[in-house]
Amino acid sequence: MIDLLFVYGSLMDSQNEFGLYLQQNSVFINDGFVMGRLYDAGEYPGLVLNTEAYKVKGKIYQLNNIEKNLPILDEYEGYGENELQPNLFIRQLIDIETNGKLLKCWTYLYNHPVKQLKEITSGDYKAYKSLR
Repeated sequence: MIDLLFVYGSLMDSQNEFGLYLQQNSVFINDGFVMGRLYDAGEYPGLVLNTEAYKVKGKIYQLNNIEKNLPILDEYEGYGENELQPNLFIRQLIDIETNGKLLKCWTYLYNHPVKQLKEITSGDYKAYKSLR
């Protein structure tokens, strides 16, 4: 199973309990990006893939013990059969660009309507959050 995870929002924040958990249970690989649209969903952002949009920036981690740690992150992201349906996020394997190459990584894509959400056109949630 692929053990790389691309994160672009609250999981990058070591002040967040699950962001800290991720950092303690993985190895940072590199910064990366994917083409998409990023939305402010309140306490976290939501990514929607769109090849004609802009770069959404994030970080790539290699998870230790993926069978144990991925379900913990799934629950945090509201993904899975036991979560509210439809899931808040869906976990999907996508190509992330880093250093001119593509890496297959898991990421969480927003799975609810975005019509009423503010778009973060910089594609950089960390910078956006620091301005709020």
